[in-house]
Amino acid sequence: MTPAPRPIPILIAGALILAACGHSPPSRFFTLDAAPPAHPARTQAPVAPVQLDAVHIPAAVDRLEMVTETGPARVQISGQDRWAAPLGEMMRRTLAQDLASRLPRGAFVFPEAPRPQGTRGLVITVLQLKASPDGRVALQANWSLLDSGSSRAAGGDNLSLSAAGGPGAQGQAQALSAVLGQLADRIAGALQRG
Repeated sequence: MTPAPRPIPILIAGALILAACGHSPPSRFFTLDAAPPAHPARTQAPVAPVQLDAVHIPAAVDRLEMVTETGPARVQISGQDRWAAPLGEMMRRTLAQDLASRLPRGAFVFPEAPRPQGTRGLVITVLQLKASPDGRVALQANWSLLDSGSSRAAGGDNLSLSAAGGPGAQGQAQALSAVLGQLADRIAGALQRG
């Protein structure tokens, strides 16, 4: 007669697997903050108000996990550090707050708000967004100002901006917030110059 299999090794193996699963580090969540303007807003509004229609970001960074460039053509996707919301949406919200603080009252219409007649559209296309382990963020972007009621560009520029926020995920979030503030400074300056 064959002895019955002993369930004890199976129970021990199951307990070890459950114990290993219970020790993963907790996720940390980060957000972006509006940056103070480099120069105070002028009191005179441009000819027509502007509404931020879209912020397009590269697919490689369009994720909840934070992405850090670790070498040429190599990135690390964090399993622990995450954005508190989709990055493209957070960038749009933060950039909208930045632009509103830099343009005269009535010159900026928030995304999703009713669009007054004659409002021009603003589209940001991020061509490259790199975050290094030391907390430096580099952004290469294009912004386009669209004529009211059409998709014809009435102005715009290509920009390369960077900022340092300190090492780690928090530094990366601070640096990206600072870079978006720089982008808003440049766009607001160009809009106010006409």
